[in-house]
Amino acid sequence: MIKGLYAAASAMIAGATRQEVLSHNAANMETPGFKQALISLDDFLHTPVVYPPGNRSGAGSLEFIGYHGLGVEATPETTDFSQGPLRETGEVLDLAIEGPGFFRLQTPDGERYSRDGRFLRNTAGQLANVDGYLVLGTTGQPIQIPEGSISIGQDGTITVNNQAAGRIGLAAFTDPETELTRDLPNAYAAAGAPTSQAVGNIQQGYLEYSNVNAAQLMGQMVSVARAYEAAQRMVQVQDELLGRSISQLGRL
Repeated sequence: MIKGLYAAASAMIAGATRQEVLSHNAANMETPGFKQALISLDDFLHTPVVYPPGNRSGAGSLEFIGYHGLGVEATPETTDFSQGPLRETGEVLDLAIEGPGFFRLQTPDGERYSRDGRFLRNTAGQLANVDGYLVLGTTGQPIQIPEGSISIGQDGTITVNNQAAGRIGLAAFTDPETELTRDLPNAYAAAGAPTSQAVGNIQQGYLEYSNVNAAQLMGQMVSVARAYEAAQRMVQVQDELLGRSISQLGRL
């Protein structure tokens, strides 16, 4: 009976964790460059079930029957790095990557990587993102952009008034799911250097939006909410049964 209570309670905890991740995805459905977080369920614990041999009522060595589960737990969060839809904005410094790769950002904690291409020219004339972090060029240095008519090619080459002003650096990873971890709100940290040379094309005047599927997300949230309610009812049932058992034993 206690095991049943553990199983139901673990389902509630795992459900709450899943709902938190789904809510985070929902809150970022319109965030440029956002990549949805994924989470699933796995066995929490299981214990061996053994009985005496023969008719299972006599003495002797124990006979292994199988395993009894004690519930579920949420697996570690992973990230879906699939391409999100590109939307035209018409803004000169809005950039999107079509294909693999990440923009390189200079932060106080080191280099970070992002698909969010909402850039601007800061007061020092340098290319920066909406959070103020400097965008790095192919040389690994910040990009200085003079005033004038700005054009950015698909390879990241920046020209101002038909004069070269630098080139945006892109970084790519062979397996971003394992090589990158979420760090800033919409950027990632890498344990090592980029591991791939395959990068996509930069599209000026576009932004890549979140890869969250709204219809799928709503269905998942409803499913998780119902599973949580079912687990909650089971906790109540197990609690009532446990109370009755204690009451009956007290009368013996």
